[in-house]
Amino acid sequence: MRPAQIVLVLFWLLCIHTPKLFCANVEYDHRALVIDGKRRVLISGSIHYPRSTPEMWPDLIQKSKDGGLDVIETYVFWNLHEPVRGQYDFDGRKDLVKFVKTVAAAGLYVHLRIGPYVCAEWNYGGFPVWLHFIPGIKFRTDNEPFKAEMKRFTAKIVDMIKQEKLYASQGGPVILSQIENEYGNIDTAYGAAGKSYIKWAATMATSLDTGVPWVMCLQADAPDPIINTWNGFYGDEFTPNSNTKPKMWTENWSGWFLVFGGAVPYRPVEDLAFAVARFFQRGGTFQNYYMYHGGTNFDRASGGPFIATSYDYDAPIDEYGIIRQPKWGHLKEVHKAIKLCEEALIATDPTITSLGPNLEAAVYKTGSVCAAFLANVGTKSDVTVNFSGNSYHLPAWSVSILPDCKSVVLNTAKINSASAISSFTTESSKEDIGSSEASSTGWSWISEPVGISKTDSFSQTGLLEQINTTADKSDYLWYSLSIDYKGDASSQTVLHIESLGHALHAFINGKLAGSQPGNSGKYKFTVDIPVTLVAGKNTIDLLSLTVGLQNYGAFFDTWGVGITGPVILKGLANGNTLDLSSQKWTYQVGLQGEDLGLSSGSSGQWNLQSTFPKNQPLTWYKTTFSAPSGSDPVAIDFTGMGKGEAWVNGQRIGRYWPTYVASDASCTDSCNYRGPYSASKCRKNCEKPSQTLYHVPRSWLKPSGNILVLFEERGGDPTQISFVTKQTESLCAHVSDSHPPPVDLWNSETESGRKVGPVLSLTCPHDNQVISSIKFASYGTPLGTCGNFYHGRCSSNKALSIVQKACIGSSSCSVGVSSDTFGDPCRGMAKSLAVEATCA
Repeated sequence: MRPAQIVLVLFWLLCIHTPKLFCANVEYDHRALVIDGKRRVLISGSIHYPRSTPEMWPDLIQKSKDGGLDVIETYVFWNLHEPVRGQYDFDGRKDLVKFVKTVAAAGLYVHLRIGPYVCAEWNYGGFPVWLHFIPGIKFRTDNEPFKAEMKRFTAKIVDMIKQEKLYASQGGPVILSQIENEYGNIDTAYGAAGKSYIKWAATMATSLDTGVPWVMCLQADAPDPIINTWNGFYGDEFTPNSNTKPKMWTENWSGWFLVFGGAVPYRPVEDLAFAVARFFQRGGTFQNYYMYHGGTNFDRASGGPFIATSYDYDAPIDEYGIIRQPKWGHLKEVHKAIKLCEEALIATDPTITSLGPNLEAAVYKTGSVCAAFLANVGTKSDVTVNFSGNSYHLPAWSVSILPDCKSVVLNTAKINSASAISSFTTESSKEDIGSSEASSTGWSWISEPVGISKTDSFSQTGLLEQINTTADKSDYLWYSLSIDYKGDASSQTVLHIESLGHALHAFINGKLAGSQPGNSGKYKFTVDIPVTLVAGKNTIDLLSLTVGLQNYGAFFDTWGVGITGPVILKGLANGNTLDLSSQKWTYQVGLQGEDLGLSSGSSGQWNLQSTFPKNQPLTWYKTTFSAPSGSDPVAIDFTGMGKGEAWVNGQRIGRYWPTYVASDASCTDSCNYRGPYSASKCRKNCEKPSQTLYHVPRSWLKPSGNILVLFEERGGDPTQISFVTKQTESLCAHVSDSHPPPVDLWNSETESGRKVGPVLSLTCPHDNQVISSIKFASYGTPLGTCGNFYHGRCSSNKALSIVQKACIGSSSCSVGVSSDTFGDPCRGMAKSLAVEATCA
């Protein structure tokens, strides 16, 4: 063996036997990212490491890989890692390096979106609040104090990744980095200073010498060599700002985020698949799902304001880490179909022609390699088109993919993948209760004092803005005032309060007089609360609270929250009013219980008296519980509680608010995927609480002796809450005789020349399960949806027995969808097979 050959062999062995499995040079040209000299078509998905746990990461990443992803994309969260200036935290859920290494171990690439502004529905857009207090600072503009801090943190992260040799140029998985984030949406508000800031940010980023390309999303004027990329529901019409840059889509929104007080948004997979296929049809080569797994806003991480604790996002992998079907499965098929076209996609630009109104063909052809995409962008009618001498049926709002320019491997509107119905089962979590541990209810409690109770309170004339006062150390700020009332005893008046948000509770002489929340669309509010004053001294205590700090918009750091007034007593004697705004108020940041560390459950004098306080405001509750048996994901159902925060074994699971009901009347029983999607198009759960179930990661639990602590603001009954586990209740599939066969069969069909027909497949979600029953099977014209199938006018009497024979006792099964299998119950009619099964 020659010396050069020996070196190559050693290099190859080094690459395959170390976790640094990407010995790569990453560049780009006008078609694609170029990795080690080869253009690549890349499918990516966002998973934010702090929105899950390190114990969940390997499974989430493997499911992403199984779903056809090549890249995992994540933001880096500045306020998570540097909560105090110069003091860094990369432990537990914050262990960025461990997350990147976990992705690498699965054989996937990483796109590291450093920002450091991230938006992401994350508190303060990812900025640490201490940044706000630096003298002379202005965020996200040509401002020297801000630029110095931004460069310092960006360099910190780059250096950390370099030290661990995680950039692709060092043999690691990181092939891309991002600087800034969606600045083009708001840059006009900053004028010339915004333009110069973007140029500075680009120069600063590239000077850090990562050896991989940098991107800016939604930044049409991104300076060379920064790649400008697209974010949105559709990316097919996006064009980069230079013919030397590839067409990249950093955020294809797989759904939308949930807000307290809002209905639950979702995005049909037929539309999402259509958007993906259209992007690659029109010349795209890098596409990322935002989100592929959304996760949970643990702690006080949610922004907004009013972003819910759940960040499920209707993603292909749900909040709990369970595959969401049919979204995950159908997209997996789309990814396979696109990868069958990769050789043609990277070789040339598409030739796009019209096949008629709302009909379009895109052909990638070079030499003997050819791939085609046929699109019907109409929203009303299915059509049959002629392409290259053959006829093709195109449902409305769909794309057919032809890897050889002849045979359809997939149509985005025709789903082969099974769907699933999930349910939550209430679990017993009670432990034996000793008299020394809790009351007969299993709960102990401590009352949080109303008003001022801490020694670090202070007084000041006038009403103070909340962020400037609390520095976001707590959601809570007390505004307290005593007045001398000379009117009639028990006289009723009105307390008028104007607040910048986000919610408040008003107490008069220690008693709750009223509460008022804002909402995600209008978090500023005005409220008139009837109050009863007594002759002489009266104490007014206003508890103002935040529900996540603003994370988006020009100058969002200056918007402010809290009770900035006026605060007025109306309806006094002789119709007089009293403006309290400019009086001397006493302030307290946070709660006494927070300072005492009650959230751990191990400190404080917990009350065990027999009179248990239900529906009392400002109450801390504690109980112990055993973890639900098994391995299914766990949640707490907070039905019965009002609003507050919760901790399990000292880990804050987030804000709970099961009483905030979605009043939005825009929900429908079903959502037509045809036509442009928007965040308000498809919604469910109207006139119900936005969120009642709150995820508790299994890794936070012990078999027994777990401690649950609640802080209840408004009043609730903790004895009503329950622990639940999530299971898959049923599997369903509905495949027509006009569906293409599964993508995996396409190669065998083309190689053998044998026509393969559509197939219905079912697979149990867990390896140790088998299909135990067939709840429904019909071949003919079945109707309905999963969980509610019913026979149509035409149905084969053999369907149930054939499916039972093929499936029961197996972990997976496949059945051909044709009259050859079931006989023909209605000649001349289009037919389909619908099945619902259970696994055990």
